[in-house]
Amino acid sequence: MKINLMLFISSVKEPSESETLIKTFESTIRPVEGDIIDDPGFDPGFHNGYEIIKVTINYASDECWVSLAPLAIEKEEIKIGTYLEKLKNNGWRAVSNEELQSTL
Repeated sequence: MKINLMLFISSVKEPSESETLIKTFESTIRPVEGDIIDDPGFDPGFHNGYEIIKVTINYASDECWVSLAPLAIEKEEIKIGTYLEKLKNNGWRAVSNEELQSTL
């Protein structure tokens, strides 16, 4: 099944900066709400983990959309730009709101 992980990254310290990111991969594991996701792009200097808060499955397309939420949003020991760069270097890509609307 194609798994699409979605993150909305924003900053308390730099409120004008925010971005929606997605990472897609194939997996036989079905994600469920409450699972904690690990990824090499995640940085403990910006949060302390991400939890699955919503799962939408489309069996016709064999696709799953997974919304993630940070466990601690007030932890920002690194700049949001640094964190976004690390995520992108680890397979996450920025998506526009229009692109999200067309896929959901």
